[in-house]
Amino acid sequence: MTIEMMSEVVVMTVTQQYALDVYRAAQRGEAAPPAPLLDEAAAVRELRDYRRFRAVVAERPARGRIRAALARRLSGHRGHRGHAAGC
Repeated sequence: MTIEMMSEVVVMTVTQQYALDVYRAAQRGEAAPPAPLLDEAAAVRELRDYRRFRAVVAERPARGRIRAALARRLSGHRGHRGHAAGC
């Protein structure tokens, strides 16, 4: 006798998997797992800060948003795109 099994692939998002893991941990009386992507976000921030630090040490000029903000500050321009300051 042959039993045919249909395999069904269930795809979950990271958030859904985390919610399931939290539920299972609560049912078992265990501590909840760490939230997803927190370590990755911290690593990205740390890398960004390190690169900015290395740029300062190497005396490279600021670029992009930082440079634009410095230029606005040094020129005495207040506000952004015609909006009043503080808005």
